[in-house]
Amino acid sequence: MHIRSTLFTALLLLPGLAFAAAPTPADAGCLAVRDGWIRLSPVPRPTMLAGFGRIINGCVTAQAVVAVRSPRFGDVSLHETQVVDGVSRMREVERLPLTPGGEAVLAPGGLHLMLMQPDAVLADGERVPLVLVLADGHQVAAELQVRRTAPEPAHAH
Repeated sequence: MHIRSTLFTALLLLPGLAFAAAPTPADAGCLAVRDGWIRLSPVPRPTMLAGFGRIINGCVTAQAVVAVRSPRFGDVSLHETQVVDGVSRMREVERLPLTPGGEAVLAPGGLHLMLMQPDAVLADGERVPLVLVLADGHQVAAELQVRRTAPEPAHAH
């Protein structure tokens, strides 16, 4: 009888163990920034730069980015450029939802990072640390590479 009740209890716990093994934001590969880059400014001492790349949600649940930080900048925020009545306007994005398996593309002329008050002049090729803060409190570390031009798109083979 004891073996049957232990087996029954184990069977009841299996679905919970499978859920616990599913990727969550705490897992390094679950939510990530890929192809991240910062456009190098032609201005000698810029007060604002822009960051781009892809934020990929490899989690089994929806996620939302609610803040972005970097030790290299006094302020970092998500913005989106939209054309309204023929006029280009930028608005801050306070919450960036990401569906399971989805991605957000940050690109010139669209969604992007505003990187304000850099602590020093950035050099071409330099890597800048970044942290995405999720709505559930988890934080995801990333790096953006400083570049003069956008990276070439990756080709699938």
